[in-house]
Amino acid sequence: MEKYITLTKTIEAPRERVWQAWVDEKQVQQWWAPDGFTNPVCEVNATVGGKIYIVMQGGENMGPFSNMKAPMEGVFTEVTEPEKLVFTNAALNAEGNHVLDGVTTVTFEEADGQTMLTVHTGAKGTAPGVEQMLGGMQQGWEQQLDKLAAFVKNN
Repeated sequence: MEKYITLTKTIEAPRERVWQAWVDEKQVQQWWAPDGFTNPVCEVNATVGGKIYIVMQGGENMGPFSNMKAPMEGVFTEVTEPEKLVFTNAALNAEGNHVLDGVTTVTFEEADGQTMLTVHTGAKGTAPGVEQMLGGMQQGWEQQLDKLAAFVKNN
């Protein structure tokens, strides 16, 4: 099963500010993940060949997702500051095996002191449970980008 989405969001912050929020792991840790999740582990080396490794964890009030850990890893294949990031993305199971694999492309366009951010991402996999993961992908990314917008506006 596979799914691909493209999201575009205007963020009320200069492009360089939004770029930094994507490439500085301390900043990524503040906004990455859908609502109700945190990132106890967040490693970002935004250079070509550099790695991204994030472990999202469900909060206490997340029902069946409470305290659930959702690790992902990838490698940056293109880094054009402050215009474009491309990285592989893989969702991992508890044993560290890939259950979903994909590629994410993020473009940053200056727009009158704001940033037009476009995220094109997708994943495919055949492991049990991928239907649910892919089914929540768009909503998760929308929540994540809302958190990014609020983070750069308030920090």
